[in-house]
Amino acid sequence: MMAWRKWIGLPLSFILAVTLGMPAIKTEAAEQPVNLVRNKPVQTSSQASSTGPGTAAVDGDASTFWQPLAKDREDMNVWISADLGKAETFNTFTISFRSVDMVSAVSALVSSDGTTWEEVASKKSDLIAQDKIRFKDISARYVKLDITLSRNSNVNLFEWGVYRENGDGPGPNPEEPAVPADLASVYFVKENGQPYAVNEAIELKKGESRTLSLKLKGKRKNGDIVDLSKYNKTLKTNTKFITVEQNGTVTALQVGVSTVYTEVKVNKDLMLTTPDLWILVKDPNEFLAEAVIANTSLTHPRMKTETGQPAVLQPGDDFPAVSVQANVKLDVSGSVVRNGQSIAVIPKVAVNKSETKNVKLPLKADQPGSYEIRLTLQREGLPPAYDVFYFTAMDSAAIPGGQSSIAYMGPDGKLGYVPDYKGNRVIDFSGSGYMGGGVQLPDVQARVAVEPGEGDATARIQQAIDQVSQMPVGSDGFRGAVLLKKGRYEIEGTLYVRTSGVVLRGEGQYEGGTLLFGSGNKPRNLIEIGSSKGPVIDNGSMTDVTDLYVPSGAKTFHVKDASAYRVGDKVIVRRIGNARFITEIGMDYIYKRPGGTVSQWGPFNLDFDRVITGINGNEITVDAPLANSIELRWGGGQLYKYNDDERIEKVGVEKMRADSAFDPSVIDTAMDNGKTDPYYADEKHTERFVMMNSVKNAWVRDVTGYHLAYALVQMGRNAKWVTVQDSKVFDMVSIITGGRRYAYYIQGQQNLVQRTYAETARHGYVVDSRVQGPNVFLEGESRIDYNTSEPHHRWSVGGLFDNIKSPIMIRDRAWLGSGHGWAGANYVTWNTEGKLTSQQPPTAQNYAIGHVGEKVPGFLPDTDYDTRPRKDAYWESHGQHVTPVSLYKQQLKERLGEQALQNIAYHPVGGGSLDTPIPQQSSQGN
Repeated sequence: MMAWRKWIGLPLSFILAVTLGMPAIKTEAAEQPVNLVRNKPVQTSSQASSTGPGTAAVDGDASTFWQPLAKDREDMNVWISADLGKAETFNTFTISFRSVDMVSAVSALVSSDGTTWEEVASKKSDLIAQDKIRFKDISARYVKLDITLSRNSNVNLFEWGVYRENGDGPGPNPEEPAVPADLASVYFVKENGQPYAVNEAIELKKGESRTLSLKLKGKRKNGDIVDLSKYNKTLKTNTKFITVEQNGTVTALQVGVSTVYTEVKVNKDLMLTTPDLWILVKDPNEFLAEAVIANTSLTHPRMKTETGQPAVLQPGDDFPAVSVQANVKLDVSGSVVRNGQSIAVIPKVAVNKSETKNVKLPLKADQPGSYEIRLTLQREGLPPAYDVFYFTAMDSAAIPGGQSSIAYMGPDGKLGYVPDYKGNRVIDFSGSGYMGGGVQLPDVQARVAVEPGEGDATARIQQAIDQVSQMPVGSDGFRGAVLLKKGRYEIEGTLYVRTSGVVLRGEGQYEGGTLLFGSGNKPRNLIEIGSSKGPVIDNGSMTDVTDLYVPSGAKTFHVKDASAYRVGDKVIVRRIGNARFITEIGMDYIYKRPGGTVSQWGPFNLDFDRVITGINGNEITVDAPLANSIELRWGGGQLYKYNDDERIEKVGVEKMRADSAFDPSVIDTAMDNGKTDPYYADEKHTERFVMMNSVKNAWVRDVTGYHLAYALVQMGRNAKWVTVQDSKVFDMVSIITGGRRYAYYIQGQQNLVQRTYAETARHGYVVDSRVQGPNVFLEGESRIDYNTSEPHHRWSVGGLFDNIKSPIMIRDRAWLGSGHGWAGANYVTWNTEGKLTSQQPPTAQNYAIGHVGEKVPGFLPDTDYDTRPRKDAYWESHGQHVTPVSLYKQQLKERLGEQALQNIAYHPVGGGSLDTPIPQQSSQGN
């Protein structure tokens, strides 16, 4: 069943009639139910969360939600309780989740004192996003909803209700209308008796009501059509954007996409749902609200003003025209800048609310260069807002052959970038990797050596790690290395590095070197680095971004008040993506998987982990570019300080080999949705060699892995500035389906994977959902691929595949998975080889430059089910590599010089005196 289904817009008599998993029966004289927890004081298992506080689950607003913190979810259990103020009688809990993919059970508990709790009912199977827990009438003052998780993933509880419904507890209703036992499908028909087309869409304007013919019919297994018009159906919708009455009247409340549907229960095991009938709500005046401040535009008859397309004029052309439509009274002023230098002032002009004025620019782009039209929008009594337009005056024919026209080598030997009209461009990826890129991985002095021996070596190696962890930190930031001498080490458990400055080094990744062998049949990681405790945001430090638009690739932006910030502050730049953004990118309009379901997206934020490098008044500059545009109409942006004292740094794993025991008798042929040749499919063994958790400035180098189930190296969501290099993985062992065989797996920010190799992976080089780049895969290859290298799902941003030989797909994955949708935005593939798919997501761009190999069409559009068009990415020089050979290396060289390239080249690891332990005195204080 589709997520986001709310009890919205239904007559209360029908709501009272619904029991869990049963069709509604009309009850004309039913009393209106009262939600006993509505706006009552609540407590939750989590601390207050800016993402979604507990009060949001009882506020009656179907658009807000409680989201437990990641730390709270570590024990796979979360809860919310409420004080009703006095003892009340009730028999029903209602719950509305975004999705129940990560929920394994829900329980209803009651208490007379808020301390001692009694479970009165639970549900552990057949959970759906909008569900009920029914039980016999009971009286209590305190109530609790307990949620057991199946995995540590974001869970959103939109609404929790406690009611006394008619009847005392669950049970069949004797008046339930019968339906044929062999009913195979149900569907709505129009006034003319014709079924609605699959995924038919009806467009309404905000505030409009329309009565639809929604007569219900069904089809039996033998093909016979059944009239179900006498069946007491309950019309439902999956969002708050519309209401639907039982006579078929649909009212459009706000911009967004919704479905109208009903369900028919055939038996206890079969619930049929009508095909999605989509309602698209539009509002031509939606961006005229005062909060949007203004709508600005740039036009020129010979220049593209499209996201992701270069905005280019010929030298000597007239300037583009700029207009400002004011949503509030404004004074508009500004300047014109060429190549960073101001060349003209835009005089102040007053623009009244609802008025549109052209900003006069009687100029010519008489010289080649990069131009910016910078606008200041001053509101009375409020901080100014800002907006900028971009274009480039250039003769494209002057670009040397074999180069990209949007990132080309200039006469000064540096890359010249050509942005689109809002400044979006190929971003600078050079800040990715150890210490922010361009820094040689250090060779750390061994302090303790461990020899191979018989039996499980987990405790012996862990003792050595703990011993070095107690040593003082040297001037270089390191305590020392634990040296694992050549030989085989049986590892039945997991090795943990929890302290900064500790390195785990072997004596070779080759046969005859150091081997960590994951013995036993327990799924786990061989090595885990860092804890699960990530950065802690200082919510009190928040200040709003005041630009109408900050382009992808930008490092500089304005804020409302920068007075509390200093150069060197560690900050989160939050890019908000509201519900309207989800509609804009079409991710609340994902067609169901044929024969299955899908989860539509909800609003989400992208938190970019940065360091302030410059402050000029209220203008902030950070150390690495933002990999997604920030736009006020989609929620804008915010700046926060944060503390990451729990994140360890200067740690590494190097120069060793990992292998895993597995049961060779476990064989399978399943491969995602198809079949392949028989392969080893045991999953009761080592999953990952190295798991990087809350860590920065770390590395894994010169390692090789065999027979792993999940990954050679996984960089978690709190992993930053990690380098993985000169490593290989072979012969992975698991079923070939979701979550497995992600050879090099990035979930964090500003990480670099270079000079690596993978065989038998599903996704050789892969980025998770909503990952805030930049991140880089450089000079790697995968073979015997069971799927593709890719951003995997749900809008990760700012990835670079640079000289990667692998099948790569950057596309709309639509209903794949549980609704993966647009997987990546603002990605670059540079001089890649193999098969490549690259499409353009709405509001962003992807760039395919210098690819040699087959251009593969996207998953969609197809020819018969989802024919809606998708745009190609920006493709250039298909079939021929471009100069420079490596985008990352050229960017790094320009930022830090030739030495930076030498620093990231291959260097032998350890050896000599570095591998002769020199003990240090332990220090309990460090």
